[in-house]
Amino acid sequence: MPIGNQQVSAHPFLRALYRSGYHPDHVVDRGRAVLLALCERIERERPAGLPELYALTHAATEEFNDLQAAFEEAGSEIETVAREEIAGDFDFVARAYGFPDADVEELIAPRDW
Repeated sequence: MPIGNQQVSAHPFLRALYRSGYHPDHVVDRGRAVLLALCERIERERPAGLPELYALTHAATEEFNDLQAAFEEAGSEIETVAREEIAGDFDFVARAYGFPDADVEELIAPRDW
């Protein structure tokens, strides 16, 4: 399903990770795919409020939790720069889909990175 939200489709997800040289592109690509899949789910399921949005973002956060091993296997990790970039992109997604009051810490509450 192509992304319908023009703001989202033009957004350079995880830009700082691609630019860093420390985070391997093939693993960052997987993280970007998680974020794009989240956007597709939001467009498909159209959450009515923050509880429904948080359920979707929590599932995506769990996928990032699973990516930690891939980062480590590639000689990298989800460290401070990555944590900030990922959290910022979750916040961007919430705002782009009309949830300006979403709490970024709640968006990624199940994170273990």
